[in-house]
Amino acid sequence: MVTRRRLTGDHFETLACLMLEGHGLTCLARNYLTRDGEVDLIMRDGRELVFVEVRYRASNRFGGAAASITPAKRQRIVRAARQFLATQRGYGGVVCRFDVVAYDGAASEPTSQWFRAAFEAGQR
Repeated sequence: MVTRRRLTGDHFETLACLMLEGHGLTCLARNYLTRDGEVDLIMRDGRELVFVEVRYRASNRFGGAAASITPAKRQRIVRAARQFLATQRGYGGVVCRFDVVAYDGAASEPTSQWFRAAFEAGQR
């Protein structure tokens, strides 16, 4: 059963993917899931491999979409990214970065922000 939350997530992941593609990135995978975590989008930006977390918050009551990425969430994303790199051929030695695309406000007219290199693999 697909939940309303999943549909909302899919919607904003699609918006983020289209926006990033408009900036020249290429989508390699969506919703890469491991038992350790998930990466919403995996993109290529020139020679860089970009792991993208997409967040949406209707209210900024608790800090908004970007603030909702906790240290534990970052660790899960990094673990999933490492799993991707370990299981996929052709990415040995590639430069990686972790971006965030944050959407805030009403779902019908959200504001968006793209944070390039929002965090690093070793960051807590």
